[in-house]
Amino acid sequence: MKIVYKAALSLFFIFTVIAGHAQSINPALLKSQWKAAWITVPGESLRDYGVYYFRKNINIKDKPATFIVHVSADNRYKLYVNQTLVSLGPARGDTYYWNYETVDLAPYLKAGDNVIAAVVWNDGDYRPEAQISIQTAFIMQGDAEAEAIINTDKSWKGISDKGYKPIVGVGYGTYYVAGPGERVDMNAGIANWNAEKTDVSGWKNAVKIEGGKPKGTPNAFGWMLVPSSIPPVELTYQRIPVLRRAEGITVPKSFPATKTAITIPANTTVTFLLDQTFLTNAFVSLNFSLGKNAGISLSYAETLFTKLHGPGGLEKGNRDDVEGKIFSGRRDSIVSDGSAGQSFNTLSFRTFRYIELKITTAGQPLQVDDIYGTFTGYPFKLNAKLDGTAEMKKMLDIGWRTARLCAGETYYDCPYYEQLQYVGDSRIQALVSYYNSGDDRLVRNAINLMDHSRIAEGVTLSRHPSFSPQIISTFSLWYIGMLHDYWMYRPDSAFVQSKLQGVEDILAFFRKYQQPGGSLKNTPYWNFADWVADKGWDFGAAPKSVNGSSALLDLQLMWAYQQASQMEAKFGIPIISQYYHDMANLLKATIQQKYWVASRQLYSDVEDQQLFSQHTNSLAILTGMVTGDEASALGKKLMTDTMLTQCTIYFKYYLHQALIKSGYGNDYLKWLNIWRKNIAMGLTTWAEISDLRHNRSDCHAWGASPNIEFYRTVLGIDSYAPGFSKIKIEPHLGDLKIIGGEIPHPNGKIAVKYELKKGKWDIEVVLPPNTTGVFVWKGQNHLINSGKNKIIV
Repeated sequence: MKIVYKAALSLFFIFTVIAGHAQSINPALLKSQWKAAWITVPGESLRDYGVYYFRKNINIKDKPATFIVHVSADNRYKLYVNQTLVSLGPARGDTYYWNYETVDLAPYLKAGDNVIAAVVWNDGDYRPEAQISIQTAFIMQGDAEAEAIINTDKSWKGISDKGYKPIVGVGYGTYYVAGPGERVDMNAGIANWNAEKTDVSGWKNAVKIEGGKPKGTPNAFGWMLVPSSIPPVELTYQRIPVLRRAEGITVPKSFPATKTAITIPANTTVTFLLDQTFLTNAFVSLNFSLGKNAGISLSYAETLFTKLHGPGGLEKGNRDDVEGKIFSGRRDSIVSDGSAGQSFNTLSFRTFRYIELKITTAGQPLQVDDIYGTFTGYPFKLNAKLDGTAEMKKMLDIGWRTARLCAGETYYDCPYYEQLQYVGDSRIQALVSYYNSGDDRLVRNAINLMDHSRIAEGVTLSRHPSFSPQIISTFSLWYIGMLHDYWMYRPDSAFVQSKLQGVEDILAFFRKYQQPGGSLKNTPYWNFADWVADKGWDFGAAPKSVNGSSALLDLQLMWAYQQASQMEAKFGIPIISQYYHDMANLLKATIQQKYWVASRQLYSDVEDQQLFSQHTNSLAILTGMVTGDEASALGKKLMTDTMLTQCTIYFKYYLHQALIKSGYGNDYLKWLNIWRKNIAMGLTTWAEISDLRHNRSDCHAWGASPNIEFYRTVLGIDSYAPGFSKIKIEPHLGDLKIIGGEIPHPNGKIAVKYELKKGKWDIEVVLPPNTTGVFVWKGQNHLINSGKNKIIV
């Protein structure tokens, strides 16, 4: 966004959670057409790339106690009241569930004249893959008659900023779909667009597209409006602490850690390499003056690269290293108009550890007044605590940062390259949210979106929202697992019950591809399992026999039947629960017959019994194909048989669960070498895959499973009944002699302490009110109750 102020004004009003959620919505706005209209700027191509400003001046007699409005746009907006940012959005969804934000403007209004202004942008064909769109539009509706003066109609003014053009890509070949950079010519832009004294003679009266229509009203096509179910994103001021190098100029040591003015002489090129020192998501702000027609570029990267000859292209090394490395990444570009007090702020957030700031001046010197970031993300609060080893605490910190960067208006697979909400990722991210924050609103939002994405065939999309539908059929089965997790950890059975029809539809889809005996054959779409490339694996899909069958798919389907049967038995249809139970047992017998190889004491990946993986055998344990001593023996093979296809950091979540179930939980801390390698390579978030030199994304929260297992496995805190209504504490302390911690629970918090004293364990367990549970130690159960429980064993 271009904002040019002649006076020294703050670009952002920085606050932890923007504007807060208003407390209520007028019920009439949920069921009747709004008086406000969707508006746009006349004479513009409304499906192409463009940046637009809308504003209205209002006069109010007295400063109001409340002034609640509902606001949305296509694609995106930032709303200002008297030049203070008060809302941004809308939270991403689809046209059948188009979100609006509810904001109380009263804190920002004053008696007399007020300026209400919004920047709305449409990335057109360059939009992020996660952005669904109809056309450029903006809407604001007052909650009641007192706020009706704000309703969008023809009294609003609008204008297109022709200074903006898109910049595509990241400078190298990869799958990148997170949206364009911005090329901004300040000479062609709109100055002071949201200031009180602005010349609006060139602005046009907005034109009406159609009235705002809540979802469910007659003729509610187009944007079907629903209130956002998640809170506003966090915005927190964030300095960039370190300058790694400056070329073409000498700068003060205080730059950029503190606000420091730097003058770039005329006809000069300079380059700065800035280091946040950790990966972040932030709106980047650059304030500068003078420098008529100077060119400024801001490029953003997770790490620097080593250039290779041949087909390899680029390779990553230690993320802390910059010497001898090359910079490539997403970029913004600005042309200065030569005035004082210019400000550039990215429309969307950027993901970066490193920023390369390059400036080429023309005939006039340019002054860099300041550069900083504004961190943004879902406003999770860390409500868990671990008193453990230094390594454990470091892993938790990195995992929590990864989880934070992969959560905004939805969960993200990765913030830099995609910003897409995939089911496989989100299942693990949801559990991280339960254990570390206790805030489940983003989880419900994710489950809702995935449920909404189901196609006529029954399966969900692999990711949603997504402009281009993609189907990973196996992710629909993980969706059932994610719903089952929610049922076990959150006291919200009505929500789960409302999703059972979707579960039935998913399983009906898979039944079409089940053969006599229940085994799947030629399941369509992408059957992704894990990013491994061993023999038989095809672009992440597990091996499939010439007959079209796969042990991993059969096991995953069996697990889904088991989970669905449990949920249906509780509050669904008993006959359906029994049917799913019977289908799971049928599959169990077939899997045993087709895939068990007695000579190897392993389950094979395919029926010709030539390929074997940790993946298939992990699911064999988790689905109960083997129990007791047999599970223990199979678990030992998972740890020792190096001929098995190995899980990457993502699927290790399931591998570790299988090893714990088979009796090896006390070894959990010995299984974390890939996380240790991430740390040794200078990563500050967990990488997408285990090949750290050739991975694409440096930030994938599907690898944050230690933020679950340090609490669930090591401390032993787990749900023992649906809704976390009963608690099981079964620690796996390994070589630890002292450790403690706590996690949030729907009724409060659960805290534990373990200390080995003179050969005896001194154990304290604190349960929240209205809960009971069981403490398990060496196979013995001890009943525990609300409040403090002391145990000596």
